[in-house]
Amino acid sequence: MFVDLNPATADVMESLSEIPTTGTEKPQQGNQCLLKLMSPPELLHSLTVTDVDGCYHISCVTSDRVWVSDDDDNLMLTDTTGVPLHRVEDSCRGYNRGLHTVNSESELIYINRNYNINKLSEDMKTTTTLIERTDSTWEPQCVYWSPSTGDLLFGMYNDDTETAKVTRYNQSGQLTQTIQKDNTGLGLYRYPYYITDNNNGDVVVSDDDAVVVTERGGRHRFSYTGHPSGSGLRPREICTDPLSHILVCDVITETVQMIDRDGQFLSHLLIRPSGIFRPCSLSYDVNTHRLWVGSLVNNTVVIYRYITRQDALTDEHTPCPDEDAMSSSTPAV
Repeated sequence: MFVDLNPATADVMESLSEIPTTGTEKPQQGNQCLLKLMSPPELLHSLTVTDVDGCYHISCVTSDRVWVSDDDDNLMLTDTTGVPLHRVEDSCRGYNRGLHTVNSESELIYINRNYNINKLSEDMKTTTTLIERTDSTWEPQCVYWSPSTGDLLFGMYNDDTETAKVTRYNQSGQLTQTIQKDNTGLGLYRYPYYITDNNNGDVVVSDDDAVVVTERGGRHRFSYTGHPSGSGLRPREICTDPLSHILVCDVITETVQMIDRDGQFLSHLLIRPSGIFRPCSLSYDVNTHRLWVGSLVNNTVVIYRYITRQDALTDEHTPCPDEDAMSSSTPAV
């Protein structure tokens, strides 16, 4: 059984009751369920990750295991108790960057200290170099494995020219796409910190002061620059959910913001203005519909759910896969 975080549950989540849901519900493939926004979201669990100095990036592996990295070279596998299960010894330093991702085989793909792209087997016994760095002028800053295509997406930066780009590699390790400029010839990116994609194939990048979104083919769709109030944006980790929302951690307002697939602000999912919990990292588990949120300052990871499954015929709540098992195995706080 889960209980609310103490002491400041009210600070953590904002009601989603004002978010328009028309057109956001979609049947989940393979069943008769609809995915719907919950109001309010359900706060499930909190853990403190040991042996890291801040939770700068999270990659979900299973319902109870995630990879967490900090601003140094610590890349740890942990469970819902926060105890480290494995440490990667050759990870690149990770200040505010998405240095790792997990594929469908539960294998870790990460940027090592030589800026090569390595893959660690699920049993953590074998490390393979997937892509070797051959151009010393470009450094990979972030990586994402796309569940829909199996491609690897990279945010790249060139220190000499102070330019940035996105590259795509197929499953054979071949470069298939470069995204760098808009239709006027101007650079799209300043410094890509994190990268992901959306259900429609859009490539979503957390840049220096905006979330930059391009179509699958590379055409610039929009850049989200923050809440309509004009507070600005300093984005860190981003992720998307099954309803095609884009979630972004903002350092300025210390919030997790939800925008729709077209860049319109919908809500703050998480607010901690006191600074006790500063959201910096995100990972959405599509199997359990749980969002993992990591803090910049105190090694805390919070898990909560804001999307639920409902039976399309009865309109009753349908448990997520392994939901009951996880509820009994994950310790309450």
